[in-house]
Amino acid sequence: MDRRLQKLKRDELLQILLEIEQENEQLVEENRRLKAQLAQREVILSEAGNIAEASLRLNGVFEAAQKAADLYVASVKRLYASEVREESGDQP
Repeated sequence: MDRRLQKLKRDELLQILLEIEQENEQLVEENRRLKAQLAQREVILSEAGNIAEASLRLNGVFEAAQKAADLYVASVKRLYASEVREESGDQP
């Protein structure tokens, strides 16, 4: 490779340098673009993790709310049953 470079004319060497510089600029730009894409994906993954955590927390809230509603309904049913028995004169 060195011997071939030594045999090249100055304008040919300059042309090779120009092509290498252009390729380097393209690679630098591609690297910048890929880093930006990676950062964007990291943000998306982070947000997805936050959404999943929020969903799990909300799920816990909904479960607690459902239990409270179930207890309330059971309490109302017992109260209603008790009142019906009292009205009919039955003892518990």
